[in-house]
Formats: sequence, C-alpha cells, structure tokens
Amino acid sequence: KLACDPEDIQNFDLNLYDTQPAVVGGPLREFVFSPRCDNLGMSFCSLHGLIDSTSAADSLANESQIRAIMLFDNEEVGSSSAHGAGSPMLAEMISRIVGTMSKEKDAAMIVSQTILRSFLVSADMAHAVHPNYSGNHEPLHRPALNKGTVIKYNANLRYATTGPTAFILLELAKRNNIPIQEFLVKNDSPCGSTIGPILSALAGIRTVDIGNPQLSMHSIRETAGAADFTYGTQLCRTFFEQFGDLDSSLRVD
Repeated sequence: KLACDPEDIQNFDLNLYDTQPAVVGGPLREFVFSPRCDNLGMSFCSLHGLIDSTSAADSLANESQIRAIMLFDNEEVGSSSAHGAGSPMLAEMISRIVGTMSKEKDAAMIVSQTILRSFLVSADMAHAVHPNYSGNHEPLHRPALNKGTVIKYNANLRYATTGPTAFILLELAKRNNIPIQEFLVKNDSPCGSTIGPILSALAGIRTVDIGNPQLSMHSIRETAGAADFTYGTQLCRTFFEQFGDLDSSLRVD
C-alpha cells in the first residue's frame, strides 16, 4: 500500500485494534456491538448533526452563530498532547475564524466577546446502568440504553455541566420531543472525566457534558443502544439549529 521498500521506512507507530466491523444485534435489533463506541459514537452523532443542520439551502441564511465541531485525539490518556484537548487548538480555531470574518483592529477584544457568547457541548459516551450492578448508580440516576442521550453532572466538576448549561439541552430536547436522561455519580463512587472541564477551563466557555449511554466501556467491543444514535444525532442537529434563538432569550442571574 505504501509503494516503497521496507528499508525506506525510517520509523513508525504501532497501534493494535479490533478490525471487525460494528454489528446490530439483540432480539429486536436494539443493540450496537462495536469497537471504540467510546467515543466514535458521539463523534458520529456530532458530525451527522452538523451536516443535517445545514441540509436546507437556506439553513444558514439567518444564522447568528458559527456551527462547528472539534474531534480531539488522546482523550483517554489525559489530552495533554499537541492535538489533544489540552492543546491550543480550540483557542486558535476561534482566533482564526474571527480573523477571517472581521477587519477590526482590536481582534483580541472580538475574540473575548466571541468566547463569552459561545457554548460548548462536550459529547462523550456515558455509563449506562448494568442490570447486575444497579447499586452502583443513584436510584434516580440510572441511564438506560435506548432512552436518549445523557446529561452528566458531578459536584467536583469532573463534568463541566452547570444548571444554566444543562437547561439549554433539556429545553431543546423538551421543545422537540427528543428523549433525554440525567446522570449524577454516587458520592461514594469515583468519577471519570471528559475533555469538557479541560476546554471549559482553558477557554472560559460555557460547557455541558453529554453522551449516549453504553455498557462495557473501554472493552475490546462495547454495547450501545441503536436508537440512541438517532436520538443523539437529533439532539445535536437541534442544538445547531435552535441554540442561538434560545440563548438570546435567556437571563441568568
């Protein structure tokens, strides 16, 4: 495939992964069994949500916001890399976009205003409740497969969700009849994290952490709900299409 001799290769990185394609299964074909659902699952929903939000010819005619997604490497090993969430990529993207759209001399001020008006949806898969270990979840916070995307909370800010940022997603889901769930980690359980707190702290952008529920996270093959991919894509599309109008109507004390 490289069309070269072995001695022409000076060095390489070796990555091992499951090459079997994802499959749909279960008695009602309600499950997706796939390698790397975390986090190709929410990457899929984000990308298709963005594409679907611009499908109409006039979809951006009255848009006051800039619609974008960013897909980072190295989240599972801390994000501290040149192309991880701990890098300057987000700040540089905002600066470059502002630079191409504004001729104002005080670009730094415009970047600051843009950040204050921005909203970040950190989309990373969530832990669904396991029927054999339901005690690991709070009774009222047990995300189920095929019941919708999950908003994730943590008092220690391992997730970046706040009351006002959660409201944005909850209200959009309510207005458009999109199933959505909420999840709070038990106080006596350790909590993982996402790139949400990293990006929120580095850039100062309002952030909400969400993700579709799944089982067997980080296993060679993971299990997710087939319907949740539809719900996740619908939620992302709705966010892109309706966030601007909803955000402009809010007043947060």
